[in-house]
Amino acid sequence: MGQQGDCASSFTSAMSLDQLGVSSIPQRYVLPPSQRPSPHVPISTTLPIIDLSTLRDQSLISKTINEIRVACKEIGLFQVVNHGIDRSVMDEALEVAKEFFNLPNDEKMRLFSDDVHKPVRYGTSLNQSRDEVFCWRDFIKHYSHPILDWIHMWPSNPSSYREKMGKYVEAVQVLQNQLLAIIFESLGLNRSYLHEEINGGSQTLAVNCYPACPEPGLTLGIHPHSDYGSITLLLQTRSGLEIKDKSNNWVPVPFVEGALVVQLGDQMEVLSNGQYKSVIHRATVNGDEKRFSIVSLHSFAMDRKMGPALELVDDQHPKSYKEFCFREFLDFISSNDIAKGRFLDTLKM
Repeated sequence: MGQQGDCASSFTSAMSLDQLGVSSIPQRYVLPPSQRPSPHVPISTTLPIIDLSTLRDQSLISKTINEIRVACKEIGLFQVVNHGIDRSVMDEALEVAKEFFNLPNDEKMRLFSDDVHKPVRYGTSLNQSRDEVFCWRDFIKHYSHPILDWIHMWPSNPSSYREKMGKYVEAVQVLQNQLLAIIFESLGLNRSYLHEEINGGSQTLAVNCYPACPEPGLTLGIHPHSDYGSITLLLQTRSGLEIKDKSNNWVPVPFVEGALVVQLGDQMEVLSNGQYKSVIHRATVNGDEKRFSIVSLHSFAMDRKMGPALELVDDQHPKSYKEFCFREFLDFISSNDIAKGRFLDTLKM
């Protein structure tokens, strides 16, 4: 068993602590005062909600692409409605996620691993073998594209997990193809830019449970970070996501019924040569209610090196980032505490 055995034997999930009814959180979850979530002063940042049905209307399409351009440049995040994913597909995926986290601990622990390279793993925090302060969350992560390569490794309990989560995974994969085409167009690139690489890319699903927390002011569900990939699509059951704006304020992302949150990742910042920004975000926790989210992280293939698009590099806009691939990012997080520094910063020229 080695290190995994040691880590598993000392491992207590956030969900287990919630079920034990603890009235205070263990010390390893307590953040230093400067990193704790502070009570919010309302901030007048309006986060865009984009109706994707307008893309079918020739008279509205250029307005919508411009809205996406502004959102990508200024914020790195927008929400989409009328995105084409059936409501029942989203609801069933969330339902089976809740069933998974309600399983007995022994059942979930079969999938436990602290190896970030594992294609399917259950855990707590972000990287429980490295994190100095744990995150108040449990997760199951699994590789998801191409689905036929991975689905047989996903949880077999609940018995409907693969079927219900599989439908959602396939629908989200279609949507991310459509969104990337529009984002590329908003950058002045061809809609089918990197089409082969995107089809051959990776999709990792992170299904999260943030239990109710007795001391929500002392901890976070996820520490501040940016996602590594091209784009991330997030489905959530209630608000809790916060993003850092240009003035370094934390801005809550409102919960919009039926919407999906689209976040730009580090790959998109690099590919756009810095025109678009990957968004720094975190998750807060709540004293009364659990929150669930399903995060679909899309990136190019594991070993596919990528850098700024040549079309976006010229004398006025010299190349600002080094090339990198997904595997290098995984190596970085397996040996670094991401609360202390971003992978993206190691790429800036």
